[in-house]
Amino acid sequence: MNQIYNFSAGPAVLPKEVLQQARDEMLDWQGSGMSVMEMSHRGKEFMSIAEKTENDFRELIGIPENYKVLFLQGGASSQFSMVPMNLLRGKTKANYINTGQWSTKAIEEANRYCTINVAASSAKTNFTCIPTQDKWHLDPEAAYIHYTSNETIGGVEFHWIPEIDSHNDIPLVADMSSDILSRPLDITRFGLIYAGAQKNLGPAGLTLVVVREDLLGQPLTGTPTLYDYQIHAQNDSMYNTPPTYAMYITGLVFAWLKNKGGLMMMEKINITKANLLYDLLDHNDFYHCPVAKSDRSRMNVPFTLRNPALNEEFLKQADNNGLIQLKGHRSVGGMRASIYNAMPVEGVTKLVAFMNEFASQHA
Repeated sequence: MNQIYNFSAGPAVLPKEVLQQARDEMLDWQGSGMSVMEMSHRGKEFMSIAEKTENDFRELIGIPENYKVLFLQGGASSQFSMVPMNLLRGKTKANYINTGQWSTKAIEEANRYCTINVAASSAKTNFTCIPTQDKWHLDPEAAYIHYTSNETIGGVEFHWIPEIDSHNDIPLVADMSSDILSRPLDITRFGLIYAGAQKNLGPAGLTLVVVREDLLGQPLTGTPTLYDYQIHAQNDSMYNTPPTYAMYITGLVFAWLKNKGGLMMMEKINITKANLLYDLLDHNDFYHCPVAKSDRSRMNVPFTLRNPALNEEFLKQADNNGLIQLKGHRSVGGMRASIYNAMPVEGVTKLVAFMNEFASQHA
């Protein structure tokens, strides 16, 4: 089979080594006689998988003991409700930064539970940049500050963590679904982070939440049991059956990241990949990237062709060259190359070579 490079935004490419190990262990996990999919989540076999998965995750980021790691279901979209349900803690307002479609969805959902102060927004620029913090208007009476660190659809990314010293009693919350583990992270700057697994961690079905312990325990009246972070923390994410196989695969990804040299090494690789693609987009006027250079995502690279009539031909030829899932999101059109941790440098190199050749053919 010809080498295929999958640029899907999610569910996304997984490391080949991880898939090979999962294949080898599919019918019999380490002599247990069972597939991981068949194991009781409370059995010693799966409990050992869960323990190693959490320990590796904690080691990769450097998560202190006063933070709980939760393995949940429902996708990142479930957190749009769970965050206000758990973090309002008697307050009635929350700060949100709007930088794209996922921020917008988070705002719409949180608005069901409290008054939203949109402290900054890049809507007027069609979400092609991130508002600098000097333009934010934070409400000091708000319960928390929420932002999306990487907008998968628009391709804008925070390359900095907001400074909230003047509001240090307000927890910082981040949706990190599409750039988590792509670089080192100082988790102590946050009250809570969350991420759906299917972009940069593992398969769909798992949602990771990291929450500071002091933020647990005061959910809104009427919060469903499964939407209470403290319930999950008290039960080590085993109050109900967690997404066991997704946890197993994600654990293999964590081990793969450690073997690759950890997050500092991964950041270097991700910078290399992103620079290869953005250099082409900046020096070949056949293509255009709409995102402000300072805010360009290393994970999701949107671009358009000078002649949109060539879009279908571009995608067809790309597919024929083993470069798949490059069509842009239906809401914005154009193209999008998602180059998460598991995308090798070789895949981006091949994409750049193809794009140069296609441009020369249709100049």
